[in-house]
Amino acid sequence: MTSVVLASASPARLALLRACGLDPQVVVSHVDEPAVEAAARQRDPHVSPGTLAQLLAEAKGESVASRVPARTDLVIACDSVLEIDGRVHGKPGTAEVARERWSAMRGRTGVLHTGHHVVHLPTGRSAGAPASALVHFAGASDAEIDGYVATGEPLHVAGAFTVDSLGGAFIERVEGDPSTVVGMSLSTLRHLCGDLGIRWTDLWTAPVAS
Repeated sequence: MTSVVLASASPARLALLRACGLDPQVVVSHVDEPAVEAAARQRDPHVSPGTLAQLLAEAKGESVASRVPARTDLVIACDSVLEIDGRVHGKPGTAEVARERWSAMRGRTGVLHTGHHVVHLPTGRSAGAPASALVHFAGASDAEIDGYVATGEPLHVAGAFTVDSLGGAFIERVEGDPSTVVGMSLSTLRHLCGDLGIRWTDLWTAPVAS
């Protein structure tokens, strides 16, 4: 059995992998995301949102890979950012910022970029790639935005929304791999594992219930 570590504190990412037959151990990276972004912009002031998401995923993956439990085979790390009008939006952090974000993006379309970094510990090899999906936001009312922000959910997720929880009712349509918007593109992960010589089905710990 392949031992998998998820380098993320995201409950949505963990639930997604479990629903797909994996049972990863969670090891949070505690990477300083603003510092990684600042360093990236210092190197390239015009760094693209997709590249930034990938750099964040790589930083998290390498941090966790350096301190995982013995006999770990695979580390999976992801990070997501939302792009609207060329600007990058991560986690709002406060209700005020979340409310401003939703007031600005309701009725509009954004691009959710998710970076992926997979490290195969036995060989020391790694593979990574970003994935993107278009997200069409509903024209939520002020009262709906206030109600959603009051739940606290949008404060701690990239772009101030979810598609698989309370925020899902405010998403009209997704174009692209829908799991990208949850926080990891399963199709991208399967390809990356294949690049490392790992069959996705070999990561299953048990048959997926129908």
